[in-house]
Amino acid sequence: MVTPLIQEPMAVFGYLAAVVAGIFWISELPALQKIFRITPAVIYCYFVPTLSTTLGIIPISSPVYDWMTRYLLPVSLLLLMITVDLKSILRLGRTALIMVTAGAVGIMIGAQVAYVVFSRWLPLEGWKGLAALTGSWIGGTANMVAIAESVGTPDAIMGPIIVVDTVVGYGWMGVLLFLSAWQALFDRGLRADTSALAETNRLLTEMDSHRRPMTLRDISIIVGLGFAGAVLAVQLGGFLPMLGDPTIISHTTWAVLIVVTGGLLLSFTPVRKLEEAGASTVGYAALYLLLTAIGAQGNLLEVLSAPAFFFAGMLVISVHVAVMLATAWIIKAPFFFVATGSVANIGGAATAPIVASVYHPAMAPVGLLMAVAGYILGIYGALGAAWMLGALAG
Repeated sequence: MVTPLIQEPMAVFGYLAAVVAGIFWISELPALQKIFRITPAVIYCYFVPTLSTTLGIIPISSPVYDWMTRYLLPVSLLLLMITVDLKSILRLGRTALIMVTAGAVGIMIGAQVAYVVFSRWLPLEGWKGLAALTGSWIGGTANMVAIAESVGTPDAIMGPIIVVDTVVGYGWMGVLLFLSAWQALFDRGLRADTSALAETNRLLTEMDSHRRPMTLRDISIIVGLGFAGAVLAVQLGGFLPMLGDPTIISHTTWAVLIVVTGGLLLSFTPVRKLEEAGASTVGYAALYLLLTAIGAQGNLLEVLSAPAFFFAGMLVISVHVAVMLATAWIIKAPFFFVATGSVANIGGAATAPIVASVYHPAMAPVGLLMAVAGYILGIYGALGAAWMLGALAG
C-alpha cells in the first residue's frame, strides 16, 4: 500500500478545496468553456479526487471525509431548500410536473427490476449500492449521500456506484443533447401538444429574479444559518429512533428529513429573501465541496471488481426512459419535457438547465425549477425505493 502524499486532515481538506477552486477557475477559460458545457464541473469534482486517491496523493479514508459528509450535506440541503419557490414550480404546469414525477417513478421501478435481474452478480450488499444510485438519479448527489448514509452503503461499493452514476448518467445526458436536433420528429411521434411550451415561456416572464450583490451581513447570515441549522438537525436526528430491518431510516436520514422539511417551511418566510444575495450559490458551493469528499473515497481500480453495476445502471435508465416515453405519449407532452424531466432527475440542478437550454435557449430556468421539483420528490421517493430494495434483498 502506497503512503498518501497528503495525510493530515486539514491538509486534505485544503487540497479538496483547492480542487474545487481550480475546476471552477479553468471552467471559465475561453478555450475550455465548450468542454465544460458538455461535461459539467460536477464530473470533475467527482473524478479529480478519485484519481488523486488512486494515484496516492490523498488517502481513501480520513476523518475529514466523515466530517464533510456529516455537516456539509445538511448545510447544502438547508440553503437549497430555503430558496425553493414552490409557487413557481407549481405554476410550471401539469405537463412539467407529471414528467418529472414519471421520471422519478421510472427510476424507482428500474432499480427494483435491475436488482432482480443482476442480484446474482452483485456483491452481497449490492442492493445498498443501487439504493444510493437511485437516490442520486431521483434527487441529486446530495440525496445519493443521504441514502448511502441511511442504508450504510460500504465504501467498497460506493466507488463503483460513483463511477456508474457519472458515466452512465452523463452518458445518457450526452444522448439527450444529441437528440435535441430530432425533437420535432419525436413531437410528431408523441402527438405532442406544444402549446405547453408557449405557456412555460409566458410563465418565465412572471418569475421573480431580483438579485443584489452579496454583503458581509448576507454571507454571515447565510453561513451561520446553514451551519447552525445543520448542527441542530444532526443533533435532533441523533435522538430519533432508527427504523427498518435492514435500517432505512437512520439518524442521518432523520437529520436530512428535518433539514429538507424545515428548509421548505422556511421558504415560505422572509428567510427566502436570502436568495436575492445568493444563498443557493453558497449551498451549491458546500455541495460541490462535499462531492470531492465522496469522490476521494472511491478508487478507480475498484470499479473492475463490480462491472455488473454498469449493466444494472443501464437497465435502470432503460426502464426510466420507457416510463417517460409512455407517459409523454399518454399526456401528449413535447419531447422537451421528456429530455428535461429525465435529466432533472438523473443529472439534477447542475445539468437540467444545460439540456433545457440546448432544446430551447430561453428554457434554462425551467430546467432548474424542474430539477428542484425532482429533488423535493427525490428525498422521499428514494427512501421508498431503498425500502423496497431492502425487502427484495431479504
